[in-house]
Parts: sequence; structure tokens; C-alpha cells
Amino acid sequence: MRKGFFRWGVLALLCLAGIAHAAEPERRIALTIDDLPWQRLDERAEPALAARHAQLIAALKQADVPVVGFVNEVKLEVDGRVQPARVQMLRDWRDAGFELGNHTFGHVDLHAIGLAAYEQDILRGEVTLRPLLAETGQAPRWFRHPYLRAGQSPEERAALGVFLQQHGYRIAPVTVDNSEWIWAFAYDRVRDTETDPVAREARLRQLRRGYVPYMLNKLDYYEQQGQQLLGRLPAQVWLIHANALSADCVGELVAATRRRGYRFITLEAALQDPAYQHADGYNGAGGISWIQRWAMAENKPKAFYAGEPQVPAWVMTLAGLEAE
Repeated sequence: MRKGFFRWGVLALLCLAGIAHAAEPERRIALTIDDLPWQRLDERAEPALAARHAQLIAALKQADVPVVGFVNEVKLEVDGRVQPARVQMLRDWRDAGFELGNHTFGHVDLHAIGLAAYEQDILRGEVTLRPLLAETGQAPRWFRHPYLRAGQSPEERAALGVFLQQHGYRIAPVTVDNSEWIWAFAYDRVRDTETDPVAREARLRQLRRGYVPYMLNKLDYYEQQGQQLLGRLPAQVWLIHANALSADCVGELVAATRRRGYRFITLEAALQDPAYQHADGYNGAGGISWIQRWAMAENKPKAFYAGEPQVPAWVMTLAGLEAE
């Protein structure tokens, strides 16, 4: 009799475990990388650029994640001349199996220059990219707004959407927004200015150790926002940049995200989620997550947006910035 009760108890526990497992939300995320071939390459010299570039691509291949990288062709030039070695960096991304998209030529702000000039900068941003992809039978199909500034009226967004569609592009939204770029600026500033090698490495280690938890906190925040807005978890789209911080940390970032239960998927697969058909209700001047844009279309109260993790003050100081 006791054996029978024991067996039924075990079966009940197994059933409950199965129900709990079935109830666990599916966590999916697409990784996108902006400012190829390298962030701020048009502004500063990157020490050991070739080695850092190779390190980033190797880390992504080792992590075995699909990636779309977004190109600013201004970063291919020095004094107005395209540098073959920098074009080769894009070819390296392509040959590693990663997709390449258009991020405008000069990383320009739609809200600052207006739609007509912005459209011309998009076309200028594919002068090298389109023939490079054609070498392997591909064409650019993704577009990412610099600064995530996507238009200050429904009409402006619609007009840009028509232009992009005419030229074979789809918009690559971002749901997990973050200020990773500030951490990267701090990382570069320490690398550029700290002359004491011991102090330099200690500070860089501190930044690396703080960066991944910050990014995971951002992921948690937007997971909660998506759940709160939609009643479920949407497929997420994450934004980072091609820089030394990513080269050093992307492997751990991917591994830590997987430990959170996330599966990395293609951008195309992520955008098949019905959430991306949601109306965009944001007409402001800044750049924000698409989850928050969707929330604004539903007139969510200010309390909905509360609690977003901020960059720590010590990182802001290292980056030489006063505000995000």
C-alpha cells in the first residue's frame, strides 16, 4: 500500500514539474551590432585595430550566435578615401557568416537633418556595402536608425518606411535598449589615457566586471516591460557596438544570457513575433526601446517606465560624460 502511494506521489511530482516546465516562458533574443567596421573609427585611432577586430569576430563565432552588423561607411574612409583594409573588415564579417545592414553613411540623426537628407545618406551608406554583398549573391536588407531616432510623427515614419521598402530594406528595431556605448567610451578612455599599466588593467577589469551585470539588468527590465505590456515575453532584439569592450566581453555576455534561459535567434526570426506589428506611439526627439514605443501607443502611465537601470556614476565619470 505504501509503495502504491509512493509511486503516485512520484508521478504527481513529475507531472507538476512538467507543468512548471511547460509554463516557463520561451526566452528568445536576436543580437545586433552597430557602427561597423568599428565604433568611433572616424574619430580616434584604435590601438591594434586588426587584432581587436579579429578578436571580436572570433568571440562571436565561438559563441555561435547569429548576428546582423550595421555599417557606417564613413568609417571606411580616411581623408575622404576608402581604405581597402577597412573594407576587408566588412568582408571578414560577411565571410564569417554574419549579415550586414545599413546604418547610414555618416551615423546621422534624422531629427537633425530632415527626411530628404537622411534618405540620401542611407543611399550613400550602401555605395560600398551593396557591391561587397553582391560578391556572394547577397544584398543589404536591414536598416537601423542611428541613435534609434526614427521620426517625430507617424507621417515621417511612414514616409521613411516607404523609402526603405522601395530600396529593399526592413527596419531593425531594438527592444533591449541600453547605454553600452557609455561603458565602451569609458573603456576606451582608460585604454587611451591611463599610463600606469597596473592601474590601467585594474580599471579595465572593474569595467568588464560591471558591464555584464548592467546589461543583464537591462535585459531583465525589458523582459518585465514586455511581459507587463503584452502579457507574454516577445522575442527581443539587443543592441551592442563593435568596440574593444565587446571584443573582451561578448563571450561572457552571451554565456550569461544563455544561463538566464535565453536562446539566440536570427533577427528575421525575432521579427516574426506578432509584437513587431504593434503601433509606434512615440513622437519624441530621443531614441528609445520599441517596447516603450508600443506602450506609448497604448497611453501607458508614467509608472510603466519606472525603474530602468542607469549607468553607475563612476562609469559616467570614466567616460567623461555628465548624463546618459
